[in-house]
Parts: sequence; C-alpha cells; structure tokens
Amino acid sequence: MSISHALLGLLEAGPRHGYDLKRTYDEQFGQDRPLRYGQVYSTLSRLLKNGLVEVAGVEPGGGPDRKRYTITGAGVTDVETWLRTPEEPVAHLQNTLYTKVVLALLSGRDAADVLDVQRAEHLRVMRELTRRKRAGDLVDALIGDHALFHLEADLRWLELAAARLDRLAGLVAGRVPEPQQTPEQGDDA
Repeated sequence: MSISHALLGLLEAGPRHGYDLKRTYDEQFGQDRPLRYGQVYSTLSRLLKNGLVEVAGVEPGGGPDRKRYTITGAGVTDVETWLRTPEEPVAHLQNTLYTKVVLALLSGRDAADVLDVQRAEHLRVMRELTRRKRAGDLVDALIGDHALFHLEADLRWLELAAARLDRLAGLVAGRVPEPQQTPEQGDDA
C-alpha cells in the first residue's frame, strides 16, 4: 500500500496534524500494521518537499510546535491519478512453498509432509480470520474476505500439488520427462 497516497487521501478531508493522520490511518487501514510516527513524519516531509502538501499552520504544543498539513492541488491530482491507476495483479510464479516442496523431493524428505504442514497452517489462519470477521464490523469483514479468498486459492494449489506430487518427484529426479502439451489440452490432473 502507498502510505504517501493514503495520507494524501486523508488530507483531502481537511488540514490535519501528523498525530491525527496516524490515528485515522491506523483506524482505517492499519488493523494489523499500524504506522510508526517516524513513518508519518518522514512521509509528510517527502510530500512537502515534492509540493504535494503544505504547512497550513503551526500551533504551539507541550513539546515541539505542531504543524498542520494540507493537500495542494498537485497532491489532489496525484491522489486522483493513483486512484484511477489499476494495481498490478501479482502472480507469484516462484514462491517459497514450491521451493520447499522441490527441495524436500531433492533431499529425499517427504514433500507431502511439507504440504500437510502448510495446509494445517493455512486452515488455522483461516479460522482466525473467520472469527475476526464475525466479531468485527464491515471493514473487518471486507479485509478478512480478501485474505480468505487468497488463502483459499493457496489451499486449492496445495491440493493440486499433492495430487501431482508423484509426477513432480519424477521430474525433479529427472526420471520422467514432462509431456509436451498444446495450449488447448491444458492440464487438469
């Protein structure tokens, strides 16, 4: 997530202090990863330097003076561009779990155990997310659903990998050449 764009978007509602931005960010987006104050102020400094925010006023406080930041026209344009730009779908073509399965096969370990342990961990996290979703509000439900759908896709891959483990073991060992397929044939097994 772009912290810069999130802070700019929050500033569109009106001028705010860094403390207010952090609190609002954490309430809206930081359920599992709240911002550190240093992140907020270093991001605001960068936005100020780039002309996307400006200081709207300075108020004395118990410690250092508190600056109120406001978004500039260039900042609004930047947020608008960011909101209209689609996020790149991430295709994890080389992931750690696949690497673990292949290394287990290469070392003579039971790759099915690797898949079973991962499946159990995915199910544990999915149960926790489901509990959190049920106990939470709409924000928790939407964030939980997003994570659950990704974990469900991982579980489907785990099942497919388990079904293909013997073939993969043969390929890894160099014993069974992978059959050539045309795009129309696909591979469902």
